[in-house]
Amino acid sequence: MIVTDRFVFLHLHKSGGTFVNELLVRFVASARRVGYHLPRSLVPPQYSGLPALGLVRSPWSYYVSWYTFQAQKQQPNALFGILSEGGRLDFGGTLRNMLDLGYTGSKLGALLAALPPVYPGRGLNLPAPALERIRASSLGFYSFLYKYMFDGSGLLHVGRLEHLRTDLVQLFNSVGQPLTADMHAYITTARKRNVSEHADYPDYYDDELRALVAERDALIIQRHGYRFGD
Repeated sequence: MIVTDRFVFLHLHKSGGTFVNELLVRFVASARRVGYHLPRSLVPPQYSGLPALGLVRSPWSYYVSWYTFQAQKQQPNALFGILSEGGRLDFGGTLRNMLDLGYTGSKLGALLAALPPVYPGRGLNLPAPALERIRASSLGFYSFLYKYMFDGSGLLHVGRLEHLRTDLVQLFNSVGQPLTADMHAYITTARKRNVSEHADYPDYYDDELRALVAERDALIIQRHGYRFGD
């Protein structure tokens, strides 16, 4: 989370936040980090009246990015370890376990036991009491994160990662943030950050798995107009 004099930026996981964090810290004088992957509910009181900005991406794309990023790490996080059964499951098996957390929750108990009770300030930065809210929610994991990070009172402006460079300009305009020449140059030319290596995301899905994401992440898909393969 980054707070400024004009707005708060909320960093939804694997959705372009690292790119924006660097932009704000480098070029917005009032920008200050107040936590890592913290939700809107934890915005400091003196900034709670400010509009919030965030980014989202296609859920189908998110799950591929998350899986490949963790699978390529020497020490994946507890979420990946439990849902993939120690790396034994492929993308499809891991994702089905992930999408089940808000339904039967067969892996939820083990996952809650593995997560810290408080915010550790690194990695997923999702303590067990926060993830407990996914139980019987009927939400896909990414839609759960979306609501967990962004829900709250006041204005919220969310851009799409797929249109990162154009949507950022619109987001800043929406809160009256001046766009300096240096900011414009960064937005238009800087490389994306924290990117995992993988094939085009549609290649990872069969029809059944694609439909399962469409059902369980309908919140994001409908709200932001996503279609598979866009």
